[in-house]
Amino acid sequence: MKLKLDLHDIYNRGDDIERALRSIIDEAVRKKAPLVEIIPGKGSGQLKKRVLRFLDQKEIKGLYHRVEKDSKNFGRVFVHFRW
Repeated sequence: MKLKLDLHDIYNRGDDIERALRSIIDEAVRKKAPLVEIIPGKGSGQLKKRVLRFLDQKEIKGLYHRVEKDSKNFGRVFVHFRW
C-alpha cells in the first residue's frame, strides 16, 4: 500500500501544507503503510524544501525510516516506513 499526497492545489497556503503533511504521516502510521509519496512539484523548489524541513523535525523524523528524493523526477519525495 502506498499513500500519496499531491501539494499542487495548496502550494501557497502554509497552514494547509503543514496540516496535509501531518495528516498523511499520521495516516501512514495508523495504516502501517510502507511508503508515502509526496508531490511538491518542480517549480522553484521552495515547496520541496519546506516538505523536507517538515520531515526533518525531531518528532516527525522518529516516525519514518528514511526519505528518498526521486532521482528521475525532482518533484517527488518518498517517505519509507519500516514496520
